[in-house]
Amino acid sequence: MKKDQSWRVSDERTYLTLQCLIIETARLCGKAHKKKKERERESVCGKKRKIMGRGRVELKRIENKINRQVTFAKRRNGLLKKAYELSVLCDAEVALIIFSNRGKLYEFCSSPSIMKTLERYHRCSFGALEANRPPIETQQSTYQEYLRLKTAVELLQRSQRNLLGEDLEPLSTKELEQLEHQLETSLKHVRSTKTQCMVDQLSDLQKREQVLLELNKGLRKKLDESNIAHQVPPHRLAWEAASAGQNITYNRYPVQSEGFFQPLSGGTPILQIGYNPMGSEEAHIPVHAQNVTGFIPGWML
Repeated sequence: MKKDQSWRVSDERTYLTLQCLIIETARLCGKAHKKKKERERESVCGKKRKIMGRGRVELKRIENKINRQVTFAKRRNGLLKKAYELSVLCDAEVALIIFSNRGKLYEFCSSPSIMKTLERYHRCSFGALEANRPPIETQQSTYQEYLRLKTAVELLQRSQRNLLGEDLEPLSTKELEQLEHQLETSLKHVRSTKTQCMVDQLSDLQKREQVLLELNKGLRKKLDESNIAHQVPPHRLAWEAASAGQNITYNRYPVQSEGFFQPLSGGTPILQIGYNPMGSEEAHIPVHAQNVTGFIPGWML
């Protein structure tokens, strides 16, 4: 009996131990399964959820109208409170504008007027753009000037083609006559310009010719002076010939009626100085030829 009781006690203990193990295993498996589901849920909705405050709220439109209004009121008040705290703590100029889905306006401004803050924002954001952008009047005037210049260019191009003999079919008889008159006037102007150019060239050539003639005259004068300077006087040749012992034949000329002393009508004789009894032809005989013939001037006799 004692053995049977001991076996029963041991079996009960084993049974209890097994039950505890089974319960603990089930509990652990439940926890693991729960954690696994949470991880799967977080992985699927992690991108659409954002932690705000103490809980996690999925960022999407709230379908329930009452809940949406309550959430709007809470978040609006919190946002206004944060704006006020920022303006007080940091001495910042804060302006907050909120419109509900019904169009109701809620605003907060740290300055006395929200318009001043908006004007400041406008100057900071769009002031540089407006400064660089030309005014509307300037843009319109620039566009009008562009159209005017474009029309003028087209007219000039068409006129140029007409002057070259192109696109003459659309022109009327009067326009063709005007074109002909314009071409004749242009041709006359070209001829006049050509003639004036030729006259100017001829005048320039004449001036150059005159300069060359003056230069030639000066060179000829210098050449004559050089020849006269290199000529040997006749009396020097005579003395050199006498010193060499050569016989020189002297030519004597007969006394002419026109002597050095000629009586005047009053009978008073005067001396004529510088009178040359020889003719002009004898006076211009070269020195070399006179020396060959032994000619001695009359004043040396």
